[in-house]
Amino acid sequence: MDLNHSITVNQSIAETWKILTDLERIAPCLPGAQLQEVEGDVYKGVVKIKVGPIVAQFKGEAQFAERDDANYTATLKASGRDTGGKGNASATITATLTSVSESSTVCNVVTDLAITGKVAQFGRGAMADISEKLIAQFAENLNTLIDTEGATGASTTGATEAPKASESTSDASGDLPKVRKIEGPAAEPLNLQDVAGGAMMKRILPLLAGLAALGLFLKRIFSRRRKKA
Repeated sequence: MDLNHSITVNQSIAETWKILTDLERIAPCLPGAQLQEVEGDVYKGVVKIKVGPIVAQFKGEAQFAERDDANYTATLKASGRDTGGKGNASATITATLTSVSESSTVCNVVTDLAITGKVAQFGRGAMADISEKLIAQFAENLNTLIDTEGATGASTTGATEAPKASESTSDASGDLPKVRKIEGPAAEPLNLQDVAGGAMMKRILPLLAGLAALGLFLKRIFSRRRKKA
């Protein structure tokens, strides 16, 4: 599935490049996302999604596959899995910057997205609609961050270097990669009902209804067992 978006950043192209390639700083701008640690050049974290009473958590990682500082183009590889075992996702994200003025830059983002599991049942149309709204919210959060902290604001605070873990993969020199834990408040789950609107909810409501019915059924069974006991 190919998705195309563009966002406008209120900075020069050089400053925008510095900001957008600082994944640690901009991660909180993505709704529902929380960066948890950085291991070498790999960024690891979670994305929380809420649909009605159900909260799902996707654990994943991302790293730059290509980065052309001269031409302001970068490719990011990302992958994630539902911690409940209900699906996986992978994406190749290519971002290209174009200068509009000395204080404005457009970032064109092309995403090659592959999804399996329950999330895939929503289809291309719903996913495209959701991603469009998420990108718009990300752009708004990013520009708010820049207005508040300035273009050269520090990366996420509270980062601490963790002890080298025995299960970490050694690099070419034989040394284990450094792991920095990112401390901060937990991200609020992204409420798909608020983002997606009616089109998406028509697909989700049958699932919610089924889960609610199952919950009532199980509740009755346990209630009867308690009475017999």
